[in-house]
Amino acid sequence: MDKSPKALNGDGINPKRSFARVVIIPTMQTHYQSIDAFMQQPAKRFFFLAACLASSVSLSWAQTSPSAWPTKPVKFIVPYAAGGPADVVAREIALVLSADIKQPVTVENQGGGMGVPALGVVVRAEPDGHTLLLAAFGNMVLQPMLSKKGGADLVAKLKPVSTISTGPHVLVVSAKLPVKNIPELIDYARANPGKVSFASAGTGGTAHLGMEMFKALSKTDVLHVPYKGSAAAVNDLISGEVSAMFSSLPSLQGVADKGLVKVLAATAPSKSAATKSLPLIGSALPGFEYTTWYAMYAPQATPKATVDTINAALAKALRNPAIVTKIEAAGTELQAGSPEDVQAWTQRDSDKWSRVIRDAKISIE
Repeated sequence: MDKSPKALNGDGINPKRSFARVVIIPTMQTHYQSIDAFMQQPAKRFFFLAACLASSVSLSWAQTSPSAWPTKPVKFIVPYAAGGPADVVAREIALVLSADIKQPVTVENQGGGMGVPALGVVVRAEPDGHTLLLAAFGNMVLQPMLSKKGGADLVAKLKPVSTISTGPHVLVVSAKLPVKNIPELIDYARANPGKVSFASAGTGGTAHLGMEMFKALSKTDVLHVPYKGSAAAVNDLISGEVSAMFSSLPSLQGVADKGLVKVLAATAPSKSAATKSLPLIGSALPGFEYTTWYAMYAPQATPKATVDTINAALAKALRNPAIVTKIEAAGTELQAGSPEDVQAWTQRDSDKWSRVIRDAKISIE
């Protein structure tokens, strides 16, 4: 090949050897007309490559930014069967949230197994905020303390996103029991040791633990009668086979309205129209108070920016007047909060219920 000066062009470059590498750079207001010539200048070469790298990183970040949620349909996993209080709350939120974020939001029920299978589904999901867990405090606080199979290892792999709702239980007695309020119930139980029985949907549930707290503080000899589910427990409460039961109000509102059971008091103050006017058990039994609550969780590796975005979206949905009216009418108070609020609720109830469980020597195999 001819390497003489005649074979070189005006820039000192052999056009035959450099043809494939000659690229015009229209955006650079310089006299360089080729990559070869441009890249021979060290300082300019450095800034050119730095600019290209910065552009690439910026584009990549914009495409995968954790705060760019949602990018596809969202799924709520609920560790209870369809139709229950948790399911109702989840579906109402899903309807409002879907309209707000312009993506489908579905609810998948994973009941049974103390909720452990549902927790596992979310733990194994991609940590991108598109698979979330709406769980009750029983799943996240009680069951890990009560059983080695309660999912403590899975709870540790979940990240709090937002508080969702809170609400008291109510203490309900059979219409056949000759009491009208908490002081009368305590007096009756003391006068009839071993004859007042409390139904629950199973050992270790909130209704059972509420009864154990009542028993300890009132110094009464009352019995626990566990059932496999609430339906049979309510039937026996109506018939008088069992005396009393702690429950969420919506579960018993229908039979209470018919006069088949009597609602005596609530376990904690509430802003809900359905329960705010009820007497408080703590007024007759100092120290007695508890609430049930729901919160939203994501896989532990979910980026903070994504969690913050979901939290803001949930806060907006929970302020929607339509959902507030419908849910709070049933005795549940919607309450949006931060991940730190979820942690505070968890610590508070872990301290409270661990004492009850220890003192009553309760465990589940």
